[in-house]
Amino acid sequence: MSNSAFFRLQQLISPSLPIGAFTYSQGMEWAVECGWIKDADDVYVWLDGLLESSVGALELPVLARLYHASQQQDVEAFSHWADTLLAWRETSELRAEECQRGQALTMVLDKLPDAAGWPELQQPEWREALGQTQLAGFALACARWNVDLEQALNGYLWSWLENMVIVAVKLIPLGQSDGQRVLYRFSDQLAAVTQQAMIVDDDDIGSSSPAMAIASSLHETQYCRLFRS
Repeated sequence: MSNSAFFRLQQLISPSLPIGAFTYSQGMEWAVECGWIKDADDVYVWLDGLLESSVGALELPVLARLYHASQQQDVEAFSHWADTLLAWRETSELRAEECQRGQALTMVLDKLPDAAGWPELQQPEWREALGQTQLAGFALACARWNVDLEQALNGYLWSWLENMVIVAVKLIPLGQSDGQRVLYRFSDQLAAVTQQAMIVDDDDIGSSSPAMAIASSLHETQYCRLFRS
């Protein structure tokens, strides 16, 4: 992977990317409110479960397929996998998050000098898929910038994990050092999550994370909250 591709990947996974990632807790706010998550060990268990049941089994395999569809200029496959990911989101909050982040990333790409000229950003079918999930824009940008697929998956995985730990630090609250220890505990297993996601068959893609779905549903009517989901 070239230096420019590496640094553009860092831009895509940066917490400063203006797509509003910091405004979502994916149900964790309710999980903290009701006592499911109380300390750093609970955060690790919660996130480890999501890695196995959702991120590694659904998001990363779908991201890989969106990446290949972008490379092959296959808008039908691109739209299919964007639709598939959105259909797997169990609550209105989680679906709204997918669409809001997808639309926000599309707006960012619209304003980048080289990306603004990509034909995909001008065509309705592509834009509809891009507006359904952040993964679509992420995959398109990585394919266009020649980011290696495995590194793209690793980058997205780390970005998701870091954002969730930041959420936990704010909500529980955890100390910054506790948050870093949680991230460190995951560092040895993330590469294996990516490699497994790259060999998942189409028929095996899916998510089963009932605790997150319950927490997200209850968060929709939570009286006092900091996060949008």
